Amino acid sequence: MMIRRAEEKDMAGINRLLCQVLAVHHNGRPDLFQPDAKKYTDSQLKQILSDDARPVFVAADGENVLGYAFCIFQQHIGDNILTDIKTLYIDDLCVDETLRGQHIGKQLYEFVVDFAKNSGCYNVTLNVWACNESAKKFYEKCGMKALKICMEKIMD
Repeated sequence: MMIRRAEEKDMAGINRLLCQVLAVHHNGRPDLFQPDAKKYTDSQLKQILSDDARPVFVAADGENVLGYAFCIFQQHIGDNILTDIKTLYIDDLCVDETLRGQHIGKQLYEFVVDFAKNSGCYNVTLNVWACNESAKKFYEKCGMKALKICMEKIMD
């Protein structure tokens, strides 16, 4: 297995995994996530793959995509209250559901952390849906801790 920057040739494998992530979120929060939807059109995905401000990495075995990490550089230059730090935000990290438990996710996460360090980032951040307890436990095992908590009240 090799972890590398994603390319257009990886789109079919990435789309397959994006569907798996959507299914997890739809099952956990069907009030928020549509069934059988696609997070990105192929045109949007191609644009993201070519954007250095939004690096995407894949764990691949030859041409087979085993997992991915979508990342976004964030920086609040000249903000009134936030310091000017550079952050690498993990927008999405997924390992094929048939391959989980083989440490592919851990290797992807560590690759992203090393990439962030080498890119001059102060930190790596991400969001985890409260309904995705296994993801929360995974990130805690990786050494992450809560930065902030998003709360909601659904209007009955």
